[in-house]
Amino acid sequence: MVTVTFAVFTATFVLRRWFEDWPGVDSSAPVRVAHWTHLQLPVGLLFFNTFLLLLSSAAMEMARRQVTKRAALAPVERIPGVSLGRERNLPWLPATIVLGCAFVSGQVLAWHQMGARGIYLSTTPNATFVYLATILHAIHVGAGLLALLSAAVLALAKATWDSRRIVVDVTAWYWHFMAALWVYLFALVALMN
Repeated sequence: MVTVTFAVFTATFVLRRWFEDWPGVDSSAPVRVAHWTHLQLPVGLLFFNTFLLLLSSAAMEMARRQVTKRAALAPVERIPGVSLGRERNLPWLPATIVLGCAFVSGQVLAWHQMGARGIYLSTTPNATFVYLATILHAIHVGAGLLALLSAAVLALAKATWDSRRIVVDVTAWYWHFMAALWVYLFALVALMN
């Protein structure tokens, strides 16, 4: 569903960019609609946000691997007299959540910077598309953050390792998709600007 939504969004974005003349309702002459203009986007901040989301995706992968390993070793740990020794477990899942929240905060900051530059939702067609794409993506990242929080709650509730593994694995795939989708959207907006 998310893929279809952004595919339709992309098609609309590209078509609107290439075809500025639209046929009029009551006339045979095409009607000029608002022009596509170059936007002064906060590119540096958007690159930094991209870095944060990619770093978050890497942390999510480390969390997924850590939970998968623990789930695989859980039956061995139940054998009396068997010890796997002390293993250092880094807090990858909380790191993913913090970096994801930092990404969304960075997006809010980018929207404020765009507003300070006079770029608002209804300024130009491409400004509308930029806002809609980034807001829609941020909403989906927010849903991913909720899934990450549920995985963290499972860990705190001492759920079985298999339960944790399933939740973290599914969430990881979604999170990686959100990171890839952001890179795609950022590239699309940069190319079409």
